[in-house]
Amino acid sequence: MRRALELARASLGLASPNPQVGCLIVRTAVGAGEVVGEGAHLYDKFDHAEIAALKQAGERARGATAYVTLEPCCHHGRTGPCAEALVRAGVKRVVAATADPNARVSGKGFAKLRDAGIEVTMGVLEREARAVNDPFARWVRSCRPLMTLKAAVSADGMIAPANREKRQPVWITGFEAREQVQQLRHASDAVLTGIGTVLADDPLLTDRSGRERRRPLLRVVLDSHLRIPLHSKIVKTAQNDVLVVCAAEAEEGRVCALEAAGVPVVRVEGRDGRLDLAVVLGVLGERKILSVLLECGSETNAAFLASGLVDKAVIFRSAGVLGEDGVPFARGFGSPDKLQQQMRDVTRARFGENECVSGMLLDPWEGVK
Repeated sequence: MRRALELARASLGLASPNPQVGCLIVRTAVGAGEVVGEGAHLYDKFDHAEIAALKQAGERARGATAYVTLEPCCHHGRTGPCAEALVRAGVKRVVAATADPNARVSGKGFAKLRDAGIEVTMGVLEREARAVNDPFARWVRSCRPLMTLKAAVSADGMIAPANREKRQPVWITGFEAREQVQQLRHASDAVLTGIGTVLADDPLLTDRSGRERRRPLLRVVLDSHLRIPLHSKIVKTAQNDVLVVCAAEAEEGRVCALEAAGVPVVRVEGRDGRLDLAVVLGVLGERKILSVLLECGSETNAAFLASGLVDKAVIFRSAGVLGEDGVPFARGFGSPDKLQQQMRDVTRARFGENECVSGMLLDPWEGVK
């Protein structure tokens, strides 16, 4: 199962909007097991992990055990049901890490296997397997993407000094931490920021990890009144990978100007002059965006946290102090320490001189047995 999980993780950026799945076909010999087939799901190659592994195994799959990181599907989609393929191949046993998070199909794949006389074991490395597909679970159960808030903060919980020149980057953390942020972007379908960050920093927000991905990272800007400059880096580099979300009453001329520059604009209803964030996430969910990395300023961080829509947080800390006049992590919400107290499944790592603390705030698998 650990090898199957390696295969699943290796499909990062290549499987969305489908789940990341790995599978091994193993023939049991006296005192040992021989891997006769293995595969992972790559969206553009259509085959699910089980089918790829079965094709490699051929006739050697008969009487073998299949180790798979997610319950084999039992419905027709772009491909046929994997549970039926395992039955036809003569697999004797299936070991699965976790049930399918889709409430409409969860357990049905296992039932089809058992009805065919195949022994089924589930729950092996379940926690690790679910972590791989947290984005898929959130999307398929809630019709919205998994939201990960990323912030780089000073020792006193600030994200920027009080006074700085506009469009001049201020690095809170070191090179190694910033490189890790590129890995977080690669793991996401979209990165989202607010207009305040665009006006202050003029960021690119691109995936510069150098790793392969099947569709470009979507760069989303929340901009109620369409203040984004046409000469900003995001607009000037747009290649079907930028989306601006504005309020319903935004000026039509600004919409036309952005769309003429190759930047689609989506209008959504708001409340008290602010965009309804739940509606925004619904728009992204409809576009089959499974995961979003929030790289925002103080106001937008606070708005998302107050909305209860943040699933995960990743906080990079520096040893420097910016002082009480600095820009707070999330204005009106509280310090990063308050957020850390709410995290579950907390992990800690170091990237150069900076500590990184990450953890879950919501469980995208809640209710899945």
